Amino acid sequence: MSLHSTRAARALAHLGEVDPALAVLALWCRHRDGDGATRTDGDTITYGPGFDTLGLPEQVGLVAHHVLHVALRHSDRQAGLAERLGEGFDASLFGLAADGIINETLILAGHALPRPAVTLTELLAEAGLAAPSPVAALERWDADRLAMALHADPKRAEKLRDWGATRGFSVDLGLGEPDSEGERQSAADWRNQILRAMEAGRKAGAGIGRLGAILADLAPAKVPWELHLRGLLARALTERPRPSWRRPSGAWVARMAEAARSGAPVPAFEPGRQRFDHRPRLVIGLDTSSSIDAQTLRLFTAEAEGIARRTGAEAHLMAFDEAVFAEERLDPGRWQALRDGGLRSGGGTDYADLLDKAGRRAPALAVVLTDLDAPLPPAPAFPVLWAVPRPVAAPPAYGRVLVIGEG
Repeated sequence: MSLHSTRAARALAHLGEVDPALAVLALWCRHRDGDGATRTDGDTITYGPGFDTLGLPEQVGLVAHHVLHVALRHSDRQAGLAERLGEGFDASLFGLAADGIINETLILAGHALPRPAVTLTELLAEAGLAAPSPVAALERWDADRLAMALHADPKRAEKLRDWGATRGFSVDLGLGEPDSEGERQSAADWRNQILRAMEAGRKAGAGIGRLGAILADLAPAKVPWELHLRGLLARALTERPRPSWRRPSGAWVARMAEAARSGAPVPAFEPGRQRFDHRPRLVIGLDTSSSIDAQTLRLFTAEAEGIARRTGAEAHLMAFDEAVFAEERLDPGRWQALRDGGLRSGGGTDYADLLDKAGRRAPALAVVLTDLDAPLPPAPAFPVLWAVPRPVAAPPAYGRVLVIGEG
């Protein structure tokens, strides 16, 4: 423990008596006295003057709150989400998600918290998201997925910011680095420390150790769906040389020269390889009757645009419901139109016309944003990637499925 805090010394000592797991994790944090509100930056907790005004139980609860911020790497994970969302990122929404999860956990573990405090079940209820019980909510939601869900609807996001203010919420988490290096503990280090700490708490039968491994935030999804999409698009659109019978291979030319020099038999012809004489094509099918939200569409579009530009691919948008009703080539100046939306919505879904028109473009890949809530026509001659907002009950007869919902 790096302890340069006189304010937190008594609370840290008492934490070891009531919550062995958190006491172990506190040893890996830096504790400092400072000005302003108590907050976490990376692996450093800074205790402000207001900390002295709290009673001992609330001080212990506040220390526990920030120790969990550090152990769960919320600063760095917040930075990772900020990188994904760009200008659309709101630190207050990530803070609400992280604080709600931590506070619900500490209340279940028997800790006292300074009031008022945002809890996960209250946050989910205010956001209109299902929360059957505190334990079920903690099992389902990690901070990244919940923050993505809170960002999805601008009106709901504004409502939650106002609600957080009425609950006394303020951002207590600094922005870290998406891939932490240097002096900070790596993600693997912290996972190991959490496992040891939880085991110590389980054996003692006190504090968060009593909860076991119910917290989804202990093991958040490691790879965002955008990275999966990036890899799939890159593999499909990267040009690969193909055999060409119009030119010989270098090895065959060398063997021919050797045969002419030595009088050996002429070797069988071997074709060389050449690149395609046209740009690879990407078809994006947008099901306007699906439930893919605007935020997910923006993230998808950014990834598709980046890959298309890096690979030199030619991208075509086909918006459809029961038939394709809008078709546009997405040249550099036209990607913004896809992000802005403005397409008609409603109606049924039929994939036959989409795949027929896509086939006329001879694409290297067709990516269809849809909920797969319609029968599929026969498989086309080109590969298909189904980008769906949530897992489907039964896999489609062909194509690959990528779940892009809930972050």
